[in-house]
Amino acid sequence: MKVLSIEEPFATLIASEIKRIETRSWKTNYRGEIFIHASGKTLSKGLNDSVLALIEGLDMNYGNIICRCNLVDCIYMDEVFLKKLKQNPIEYSCGDYQIGRYAWVLEDVELIEPITAKGQLGIWNFSGNYKLKDADKRSVN
Repeated sequence: MKVLSIEEPFATLIASEIKRIETRSWKTNYRGEIFIHASGKTLSKGLNDSVLALIEGLDMNYGNIICRCNLVDCIYMDEVFLKKLKQNPIEYSCGDYQIGRYAWVLEDVELIEPITAKGQLGIWNFSGNYKLKDADKRSVN
């Protein structure tokens, strides 16, 4: 399974289905299932007040793969895209939205039992077992 490491609190905001777009300086042609890994480090920059309000009461998941989702699109950010996105202030506050960057659109988020893992740059591969967090769902090898 493909994995993307993301700094906290943004990985947990994706797992909580508050954040639906990950912003990157590079594009990807990959589409499909991807795990979200909460990197072991915190953001080096201060968080804005709107992000601090969103994470209040959420437990951070440093160093763990925490959910799986589908990467369904990778959109080049231009003025038209940014104008439309600004209509969603929550999403806009959770990313680095600048002309020339890319918006990775994520859907169908499912929590998994956390898996401790060392993150990597780019999209990387994980080959272990995982279990969906919902007890009614099956384990997957």
